[in-house]
Amino acid sequence: MAQTLKPDPELANLIARECSEENWKRIITRIWPNTKYLDVIVTGAMAQYIPTLDYYSGGLPLACTMYASSECYFGLNLSPICNPSDVSYTIMPNMGYFEFLPHDDASHDSPSRLIDLADVELGKSYELVLTAYSGLCRYRVGDILQVTGFHNSAPQFRFVRRKNVLLSIDSDKTDEAELQNAVERASALLGEFNTTVAEYTSFADTRSIPGHYVVYWELLMKDACNAPTSEALRQCCLAMEESLNAVYRQGRVADHSIGPLEIRVVKSGTFEELMDYAISRGASINQYKVPRCVTFTPITELLDSRVESVHFSPAEPHWTPDRRR
Repeated sequence: MAQTLKPDPELANLIARECSEENWKRIITRIWPNTKYLDVIVTGAMAQYIPTLDYYSGGLPLACTMYASSECYFGLNLSPICNPSDVSYTIMPNMGYFEFLPHDDASHDSPSRLIDLADVELGKSYELVLTAYSGLCRYRVGDILQVTGFHNSAPQFRFVRRKNVLLSIDSDKTDEAELQNAVERASALLGEFNTTVAEYTSFADTRSIPGHYVVYWELLMKDACNAPTSEALRQCCLAMEESLNAVYRQGRVADHSIGPLEIRVVKSGTFEELMDYAISRGASINQYKVPRCVTFTPITELLDSRVESVHFSPAEPHWTPDRRR
């Protein structure tokens, strides 16, 4: 190794100097000025990281090239430099045998017959089922995909969300995509403070009556002298509630079966500690993803031990009953 790699004191000094700066804006291009794009995954819940990537890269193009897991490569993005919201993956039928469970949000717990790759329909959502060369047989990957088009005869899919990531207190059910949308809308209120949500997770706290949603936020403050106010964070709570479905808002307003949403702001580095804890329990560092909903008590205890401030929704969200004829 020493014959191949030689010390470069000038480069080492550059990296040390740039990383010692308080402001890490455009840090990627400051250290690697020839960087042309970032090869990333920013579909589904990963879309949360787009503002952070733009901040560190100075707005370099984000390329989503492939859709894969540890079990198999599934598809390729044939337009890798497209807008992240337009990413679709073309399934590669030679990588395994793919089948699909129709996914209907109104009755997603009902068993459905498997659909072959050639029979999926445009605009419909499915759960991916894989039979792989490695020996997996009809393995439910747990991803919900929506058909967006076809390349020749090969279907193209948009990643929607993971299956069974749910918050629920009463009859309400909030999935990963809806939670992500609520966080995005609420975090927009932090723009005037030059702050973004770096990481988040959640859990349904039923230890009190009524139960309520708890959302942990780790903030990226680009100006420490202009931190978000308590009132701004309370308004973020309300903005999240306004973004959630009608069943949740009915539980808050009419049934009073759900308490005010709570945001707990945690210290910087908390989610790195969460990753270290998961890896210490056997999780793969290459496959680790921040869980968007947690129920394991040691994890909630770790998060609670890092809480810096707590904020509740100051009012009930808007809700009006449906008028029936």
